Amino acid sequence: MTFFVLVPDDLEPEGLEYLRSRSEFEIYAPGKMTREETLAQVPRAAGLIVRSGTQVDAALLDRAPNLKAVVRAGVGVDNVDLDACTARGIVVMNAPDGNTISTAELAFGLMLSLARHIPQADASMRAGRWDRKLFMGTELRGKTLGIIGLGRVGRALAERAQAFGMTELAYDPFVPERLAKHLGLPLVPQVDELYAKADFISLHALITPETEGMINAAAIEKMKPGVMIINAARGKLVDSADLAAALRSGKVRGAAIDVYDVEPPPADNPLLGLDNVIYTPHLGANTVEAQAAVGIQAAQQMVQYLLEGKADNVRNKDLFEEPPL
Repeated sequence: MTFFVLVPDDLEPEGLEYLRSRSEFEIYAPGKMTREETLAQVPRAAGLIVRSGTQVDAALLDRAPNLKAVVRAGVGVDNVDLDACTARGIVVMNAPDGNTISTAELAFGLMLSLARHIPQADASMRAGRWDRKLFMGTELRGKTLGIIGLGRVGRALAERAQAFGMTELAYDPFVPERLAKHLGLPLVPQVDELYAKADFISLHALITPETEGMINAAAIEKMKPGVMIINAARGKLVDSADLAAALRSGKVRGAAIDVYDVEPPPADNPLLGLDNVIYTPHLGANTVEAQAAVGIQAAQQMVQYLLEGKADNVRNKDLFEEPPL
């Protein structure tokens, strides 16, 4: 039996080579496909590997009677309708491991850039100025880093911050305390305690009804004056208008933002154009090593599921749960 696998988004050559090395698979991966092109090909697909650009919604799934598995080459599955997939018996998996170090290193780099005003100082020099006193920074050593979300990336960031002599707090209601203790991290039971103590806050949570917009005016009011916030996770964790107001007032001293609630951000995004913000265009997973690793992991998971029925990193686990009697 030959399985047809559709790849409508760009995937690194290493992942495609792995798929094409298997005689049981026919691969269609011409590069970035339009919605119309994807809809034309998806009826044949037993497997679908996507990045963030393809919307796997009910309308697409209605055109995919043979689809058995969707693999998101990356972490977030915001672009996949999990309920619709579950209702159709389609397993959804992600490939989170390859991005871990890349995203953690970016988050740490953004934090260091905030502390020392590196992008602003560079821009000043390029403009022909010498503004040493303007860019007085602060050391990371001895400062408290609050990590919201203690998954793979949050843990990797913690390891790097420890090497810089930072004190750390973590909040994640889904992580057992024994794991945090193993990492040498105090795990606070309430996020408000983290808000009250952290000099830097780095976001690494998934989007859920509880976390969407969690960095809002009420949360910021509980934070230390002059706190700095780094978001290299998901733009929807932040209420953009509330954070922008706090940055203008000085309650939040600075922010570094790699992700936005709408990407690319429209011109009227209130966070744009602020002098105390560092912006990057969603670079968390944007390294050669991460892209290759994610592509290979996504391809391997697709092969394992279609050939062996083995499903790793399942995001719609309800699919495998026995219905109540």
